[in-house]
Amino acid sequence: MGSALPLGDPAPSDGALPIDVVADANTDFGVYLHVPFCRVRCGYCDFNTYTATELRGARQDAYADEVLREIDLSRRVLGERGPLRPAQTVFFGGGTPTLLPPGDLARMLAGVRAAFGIATGAEITVEANPDTVSPELAGILADAGVTRLSIGMQSAVPHVLAALDRTHDPANVATAVAAARDAGLHVSLDLIYGAPGESLDDWRRSVDAAVSLQPDHISAYALIIEDGTKLERQIRRGEVPAPDDDLQADMYELADDVFAAAGYGWYEVSNWARSAADRSRHNLAYWRGTDWWGYGPGAHSHVGGLRWWNVKHPAAYAQRLAASESPAAGRERPDDEARRLEAVLLRTRIVEGLGLDELAPDARRAAAALIADGLIDGAAAVHGRVVLTRRGRLMADAVVRALTE
Repeated sequence: MGSALPLGDPAPSDGALPIDVVADANTDFGVYLHVPFCRVRCGYCDFNTYTATELRGARQDAYADEVLREIDLSRRVLGERGPLRPAQTVFFGGGTPTLLPPGDLARMLAGVRAAFGIATGAEITVEANPDTVSPELAGILADAGVTRLSIGMQSAVPHVLAALDRTHDPANVATAVAAARDAGLHVSLDLIYGAPGESLDDWRRSVDAAVSLQPDHISAYALIIEDGTKLERQIRRGEVPAPDDDLQADMYELADDVFAAAGYGWYEVSNWARSAADRSRHNLAYWRGTDWWGYGPGAHSHVGGLRWWNVKHPAAYAQRLAASESPAAGRERPDDEARRLEAVLLRTRIVEGLGLDELAPDARRAAAALIADGLIDGAAAVHGRVVLTRRGRLMADAVVRALTE
């Protein structure tokens, strides 16, 4: 979740949705709970997060109660627009959610359960820094109903972690995985490739280390240089090199080969899972465009075709809720053309792809050329689907441009 808020229309202070926005009982509903606190700010990070010196009046120890107020507001708002739906997925993201006491995370989850209910078999994920995971924390989360821990491994190589300003001890990743397993939690590991000074051998070491821990799910993201970050300034001043596109492509192919050999199948450009049941159902909901409510500073929501986003700073978020006002800062309702373009952007990234019949005529002609170039799977196209080949995954942005221009 990037830190820059989009432009949009003003949101009403009571949070009410437009009269023609209806919560469809047949559309899945998910919950995102943003925890915006970090011990240090990583040099590459553009997310809406805050260290202790940046809180300026916000209180970390009051945060769970503030989120519970927004949950109460959301129950009222959604109850005015249709039947309340149980949460199919819940995702605690950040920041570092595990900087909060696990009891606070449990209270927030209990608030969701009390407001909406949580579906049987729901996926409930907490992101975690490896240094914050202990057997006690994992046990409390599991007892609260959490089913999945997503651990920010990023790299197994100390100098790569240092280039990313990651402060955790690489040895603690295995300890965190063991604690999660002992508590009965599923495990996902997050990796980043293409950091300044990272070689292909460094990346192989990280990939092999991740696979050796036998997680249920692995995410591997290419480092993207975001404007305004410390890393962007370092590159602009010539202090560190910019990511090398060719090297990042080699790193992606290496990871895909190693993951496949270890039994992980890709299901989204940057995500692999042991089985369909191990895929991140919460993130798939985003890519498929279902409904969710995002709680916390800067969090985004989507219900019935309407999108809105909260004020960014934790202090402003707290002030709005203390005044019994919605924390929403703005909202928008994309038109049909914007939604079509967004569907191409998001659903071409996942293994199920996008229906050829959902493309405009010019885009279908472009798809034929992409099949000839080996970027779209020809066999899938015969069955009416746009599905990327591995080469297409490497050039996903170019594919999207070709299908939307």
